[in-house]
Amino acid sequence: TYSAAVSTCRKVEPWVQTLQLFREMADSRVERDTITYNAAVSACEKGEQWVQALQLFREMADSRVERNTITYSAAVSTCRKVEPWVQTLQLFREMADSRVERDTITYNAAVSACE
Repeated sequence: TYSAAVSTCRKVEPWVQTLQLFREMADSRVERDTITYNAAVSACEKGEQWVQALQLFREMADSRVERNTITYSAAVSTCRKVEPWVQTLQLFREMADSRVERDTITYNAAVSACE
């Protein structure tokens, strides 16, 4: 499936490959779900592509795809590496507003952003 392929690319291929496959899904009218988006956001995180990661994160909301703890953790982790702490804390706050459970990874990323 596309979801499995996107997840595999995220693990072994550059983030560019993952995003190409992810976009191909849309072109082929294959539904992209939370798992697929999470794999793409995580690939962007690993490639330190915070702009792409946040675009995908926002696209999820626009497409009404559920964002979960994994989604937020990947977005927060991406931002803490390259973006000012304000963006990281904004995402962290948004998690609470959206009633998404925060986990150790998310808390650690938020704390690291403030260092």
